[in-house]
Amino acid sequence: MKISLKKYTLSLKHTFSISRESHDFQDTLIVALSLNGKTGYGEATSNPYYGISIESMMSEINSISSELETFNFTTPEILHAFLVGKKLTNFTICALDLAAHDLYGKLLEKPLYEIWNTSIENYPITNYTIGIASIDKMVEKMKETPWPLYKIKLGTADDLAIIKALRKHTDAIFRIDANCAWTARETIFNAPQLKDLGVEFLEQPLKADNWEGMELIMHDSVLPVIADESCIVESDVEKCGLHFSGINIKLTKCGGLTPALRMIKKAKELGLKVMVGCMTESTVGISAIAQLLPQLDYVDMDGAMLLKEDIAQGVKIASDGKVIFPTLGGSGITLNE
Repeated sequence: MKISLKKYTLSLKHTFSISRESHDFQDTLIVALSLNGKTGYGEATSNPYYGISIESMMSEINSISSELETFNFTTPEILHAFLVGKKLTNFTICALDLAAHDLYGKLLEKPLYEIWNTSIENYPITNYTIGIASIDKMVEKMKETPWPLYKIKLGTADDLAIIKALRKHTDAIFRIDANCAWTARETIFNAPQLKDLGVEFLEQPLKADNWEGMELIMHDSVLPVIADESCIVESDVEKCGLHFSGINIKLTKCGGLTPALRMIKKAKELGLKVMVGCMTESTVGISAIAQLLPQLDYVDMDGAMLLKEDIAQGVKIASDGKVIFPTLGGSGITLNE
């Protein structure tokens, strides 16, 4: 296989703020794997919370580039097992795994959802994320992008006031993501009021390791709670089964589509709802997520919608939330020139 790496700095339409950080740009790594005249593309974004930079991912890939170039590529799963054996970070493995899946589907001339024997007749629509800002700015963002389903980032001293204010301007369903900023008591207190305000579920209200608090919430919260920071890798799924109503899988954090497919299967066996979320990826990463849509209950794949300018073509999301799938195999990705 031939390998190429390229760093992009993605400009966001608006400053994106959550409870622990804000940014106007998102650095991302695009990996291209080429074989037999076909090229597959994968992506992983940098993330200071997890100690991941583009340079660190590039260094990891360059350290095994000669082995990758001579690797006998047959399936993404076999390549993934090889990468895990090299003890790379999951973000780096994700970029390579997504590229391998895109390449595999292009070689077979089939989209991944078809290779996985799933149908795109029914799938959940993505939410559109409203980051923390002044209430006026958050309302402005909603009016700029009318949408039937919003994820609202919270973790401020005025969270209930924010939702009450936003509710005056839309009938859309709300999902709340506090990104670990609440306590168990706050969550249980907020939940009934948020439910009355049209909130569907809460995402990761407590710190990732606060399992005792989550046990309290599972007994007393009137809203379902979805794990995010508490569910990073495959081994986390079973523990989440006792403390959450569902899980949010991030491809970058778990190591790509290969482990995500196993996590989805395990979560369903445990009776958990399954969501896949994004990390402000371009259409490269979003198109990979889209291949999983028929297997999901919820999805957060608005990353490319938050960008001033995209870097690729692939899956498109229409104004009504409908997904337009490309006819190209794999994840259907081509890079813009």
